[in-house]
Amino acid sequence: MLLKSTFTPLFAAIVIPTKPNPTKLSFTALCRNNSLTPQRTPTVRQNASPNTTSPSLLLQHKLPPTSAYVHLPFCRKRCHYCDFPIIALGSSSTTTTPEKNDTYDPRISNYVETLCREIKATKKLSSSTNNNSSPPLETVFFGGGTPSLVPPQLVSSVLDALSSKFGVCGNAEISMEMDPGTFDAVSMKELMNVGVNRVSLGVQAFQDELLKSCGRAHGVSEIYEAIEIVNTCGVENWSVDLISSLPHQTPSMWEESLRIAIRSRPTHVSVYDLQVEQETKFGVLYTPGEFPLPSENQSAEFYKTASKMLGEAGYDHYEISSYCKSGYRCKHNSTYWKNKSFYAFGLGSASYLHGVRFSRPRKLKDYVGYVQNLENESTEDGVVGFDVDAKDLAMDVVMLSLRTAEGLDLRAFGESFGDSVRGSICEVYRPYVESGHVVCLDEKRRKVEYDEFIVSSMSNERVRFLRLSDPDGFLLSNELISLAFAAISP
Repeated sequence: MLLKSTFTPLFAAIVIPTKPNPTKLSFTALCRNNSLTPQRTPTVRQNASPNTTSPSLLLQHKLPPTSAYVHLPFCRKRCHYCDFPIIALGSSSTTTTPEKNDTYDPRISNYVETLCREIKATKKLSSSTNNNSSPPLETVFFGGGTPSLVPPQLVSSVLDALSSKFGVCGNAEISMEMDPGTFDAVSMKELMNVGVNRVSLGVQAFQDELLKSCGRAHGVSEIYEAIEIVNTCGVENWSVDLISSLPHQTPSMWEESLRIAIRSRPTHVSVYDLQVEQETKFGVLYTPGEFPLPSENQSAEFYKTASKMLGEAGYDHYEISSYCKSGYRCKHNSTYWKNKSFYAFGLGSASYLHGVRFSRPRKLKDYVGYVQNLENESTEDGVVGFDVDAKDLAMDVVMLSLRTAEGLDLRAFGESFGDSVRGSICEVYRPYVESGHVVCLDEKRRKVEYDEFIVSSMSNERVRFLRLSDPDGFLLSNELISLAFAAISP
């Protein structure tokens, strides 16, 4: 997915979203052979010791990527909350396989051709510490838009382009965002045959009135049909996306959506709190915190309800907006939270290479021009060699680590960015450790009580990790992360 700015459980968004080489086996064949069924705070290098820097943090961004995000921007229509770069095809559009004398929708086929050209023209990053090797991709995420509107044969061509250029592991996680009403059992099976093995189902709500008020193109009946298709086709790894704090949404509606989602038995659930963007229809109609939108306190209760119900149902709350059954964390999204490099392709997509976040144009005409310039080597593709400021990296590590249940590894952080910075963060979090919003853990991830934290945090003897408590600490994540930023860049 694009790193989401439209939805957030933080209540104020943290902004961080060809032809195959004939000598190589196509990705589709590879799948069959392997049975694959920001607002940035201003820019701590002077505090870091050059003799103790940790490649896992300070140099993480220099490692070659093993993940790729691919933006497929097509939708039936624009939802009222959406500010993503999309191409609206019309409300009646569904995934179709052309008959013998038909062709694909040229808007889709032309875009996919341009997308494959971008992949082919992008520089491949290699490791400077491992014989200049380039590891194959371990995750691919098709986000949108509604990627399930793209015919499976065209999805296959994108995967073949990625495999030809970068290589793709035989057991790679290949995720696709899919909306109810945009696929059937035939297209689902075809997508599985070309390599898609993880589905993110854009449910959003289980009430027709809420779906209609959001401008969604599907209804509840189509949700149930989509869930049945996913289960019947044998998709083992699939997620349900839900949105809280929608206009006129009540606590009972939210609880009902969570109950039905749990009863559907997905392996993963993502819960996003609505963020009203100015350039959307919701931005024109509504003011955050004012009726018919819930108050901030009501939004917090929605978040607590999700944490409680999903936790009781056996889902691990492993990231602020993400819950999963054991063994089903989204590997691709974990790339983001671990601040690893990743490629990105397509309209408006943002890559992260060499510590630089590089966004492609959001308008189709500009994007096509960008790809042409890329082929002519007259523009950058995000693979640039800027010297990234250590303060920026430290802020990224803190912000992304504290979104997760693992939290911030204080030892690695201190080795990479300096013990004085680590100590400053511990000091600024002292009252929040006492209040329970920040949790201290030892080497074996056992809780360290406040009194022992005071004694040991500065000497780094006992406290190994800091994480935000669930749900109260997560609800204060913006404030707590801002405090850490101030400690890093006073």
